[in-house]
Amino acid sequence: MPPQRALGVAVVGTGKMGADHVRRLHDVVSGARVTAVVDIEAERAKTLADAIEGCTAYTEPAAAMAAQDVDAVLIASPGPAHEAALLEALGRDLPVLCEKPLTSDAASALRVLAAEQRLGHRRIQVGFMRRYDTEYMKLKRFLDGGELGRALMLHHRHRNLSMPPWFTNEMLINDSVVHEMDVTRWLLDQEITAVTVHKPAPTSHAPAGLNDPQFVLLETELGALVDVEIFGHCGYGYQVQAEAVCERGTVRIGDEHGPRLSTDGRWGGRITPDYVERFEGAYDREVQGWVDATRRGEVTGPGVWDGYAAAAVCEAGVLSQREGRRVEVELIERPAFYRWGAHGTGEGGTGPVPPSPVRSSSCRGR
Repeated sequence: MPPQRALGVAVVGTGKMGADHVRRLHDVVSGARVTAVVDIEAERAKTLADAIEGCTAYTEPAAAMAAQDVDAVLIASPGPAHEAALLEALGRDLPVLCEKPLTSDAASALRVLAAEQRLGHRRIQVGFMRRYDTEYMKLKRFLDGGELGRALMLHHRHRNLSMPPWFTNEMLINDSVVHEMDVTRWLLDQEITAVTVHKPAPTSHAPAGLNDPQFVLLETELGALVDVEIFGHCGYGYQVQAEAVCERGTVRIGDEHGPRLSTDGRWGGRITPDYVERFEGAYDREVQGWVDATRRGEVTGPGVWDGYAAAAVCEAGVLSQREGRRVEVELIERPAFYRWGAHGTGEGGTGPVPPSPVRSSSCRGR
């Protein structure tokens, strides 16, 4: 039997994250190749495509998805463009890895959720990459193993060297704290039921109008309390930490690793400058896992329900930000189609997933 051909992937969006995924699929991940790149900036898409043999540049996602050498789609465009691309992919029954957010609000996420249910099987994985980080996976195993008892509290710290000058208060929730929202749901296997955002005095390094840092308190359905410190202009690097406080102990991740230098009356180490470097391994495992599952005709990892739940929690967070009060999260009843997955896989459909089509005889493995 001849070996299975490589999965032909269209990457939609070629900004910082999309270009990094093009590199990842071309140079790191096995079993897939980039056959299309899509961007409204035609020259940027063409520059990327020209560097990859057999890759075509497009300006419209639908045109790329119609190509015979495209078997799956990786969406890395801005959030407001996700809904249309996702519905197009579902209409063609194409597997999708969609960078967060699933969509820009809960209402549009529900439309995607309804479309996937009508299709009758899962096709979409959402790019919450922290679930693929080795430290977060170890923390998940500690909590699932039960040796520490029930988790009572989670403490999250999320610090950036700086933020772009156009970053807004809403983006602190929708683009940054959304990661803690998702990883909290995953670690605890609980939905978040309420959000309260507090605003301490802002740092002098924040641009006018941005309340930075902020302190976010999350409540879960089984009574755990979760706090998130989001600090967009800490000034020294990118730092993500988490600590679970349980009935019989605590477990903490995110402390710096690597060489510790001692010299000339001082000691110290290095802090990563941004999320691309800090979570590079997690992104690699996430995309490789998606490719492997797609080639098997499966869908694993966080899915549409997770994307919708995160959007609903974000909406409550933004409202709390604006009004300075505790806001309850509004979620629809979870459909039977989606369920909590085992071993951190997120959710599953109610029936078998048809094998993913590998449509191009020109695809080749690496």
